[in-house]
Amino acid sequence: MKITSLETFLIAPRWLFLRVATDEGITGWGEPVVEGRAETVRAAIHELADYLVGEDPLRIEHHWQVLTKGGFYRGGPVLSSAVAGIDQALWDLAGKAYGAPVHQLLGGPVRDRARVYAWIGGDRPTEVAELAAAQAEAGFSAVKMNGSAQMRHIDTPAQAEAVVERVAAVRAVLGPDRDVVVDFHGRMSTAMSRRLLPMLEPLQPLFVEEPVLPEYSRDLRSLVECSSVPLAVGERLFSRWDFRDVLTTGIAVAQPDLSHAGGISEVRRIAAAAETHDVAVAPHCPLGPLALAASLQLAFATPNFLIQEQSLGLHYNRGNEMFDYLADPEPLRVREGHIERFTGPGLGIEIDEAAVRRAAEVGHRWRNPVWQHADGSFAEW
Repeated sequence: MKITSLETFLIAPRWLFLRVATDEGITGWGEPVVEGRAETVRAAIHELADYLVGEDPLRIEHHWQVLTKGGFYRGGPVLSSAVAGIDQALWDLAGKAYGAPVHQLLGGPVRDRARVYAWIGGDRPTEVAELAAAQAEAGFSAVKMNGSAQMRHIDTPAQAEAVVERVAAVRAVLGPDRDVVVDFHGRMSTAMSRRLLPMLEPLQPLFVEEPVLPEYSRDLRSLVECSSVPLAVGERLFSRWDFRDVLTTGIAVAQPDLSHAGGISEVRRIAAAAETHDVAVAPHCPLGPLALAASLQLAFATPNFLIQEQSLGLHYNRGNEMFDYLADPEPLRVREGHIERFTGPGLGIEIDEAAVRRAAEVGHRWRNPVWQHADGSFAEW
């Protein structure tokens, strides 16, 4: 079997799909994208295609090594995301060739279903209590919310209290038997996180995500030591080498993204490395159905998996949803806050290729917001 083509599709709201075809008629699908830089990743895919066309798609690890190391310059979000989508597609293709779901090829399942959470509140969180109540009513046992909009390097007591009040409102609705995840989204300085984390302790969030930007990862240990709140990082780390020093800081949860951090092959290794430091894995995934299916295949085979992000109802998805591009949405249907282990071959979902091609005729040019502080200076989004 040989690879004959790699085809990409810009799909609303902000996704990029990849189709890898072979001379035996078996195809694999993946989701390589950097949100807001989809066209750039698309160009990288087609550069990498020069190597892949004519190759045996089942040599997944060999191709991963060549694609990540064979161009002399290594790493970064664009290359790692391009490789991630290719890797997903090759695993999908391999599972179809062998007639087995990817989790079987990874050693078999360690769980029957994966817990997932729902997003509430949007970029500038408001009405979070009502939204949390609605998600609880829908069966979710965990929700995630942004802690704040933009924050100054050291903001006022009122702004700090407002974060706590929002989380407290959600905790009051959810009670002690459900969980809330608070995403700081890199909007807090180390100083503000050091102030806020102890204030959140009584509310017992499942974890606080991205308490500092990745360039300040050296400060994570000081944040771990200032509070008992579990910390999670990793959506902007792209390899096991990026995670190497972070895993020693005392974080509780690693959050590699299977569409950014080298795909199934690399995130499996990151998860194994995390296990050696007693760190759980909660893959980052605010993307489409292929990224979610790849994440879940890993979750079904990973002992230290904690919980899975998924984008149904996410504020960026208005007008488009994951199910729009699936021939059958049932494998990704959330039931009682979980997605049941699916058994179809490859990634376990069937893409509606006609719907994808129709959507690609329109495409998208999604860009992330660029925020400013009241004085006109740049603010982290």
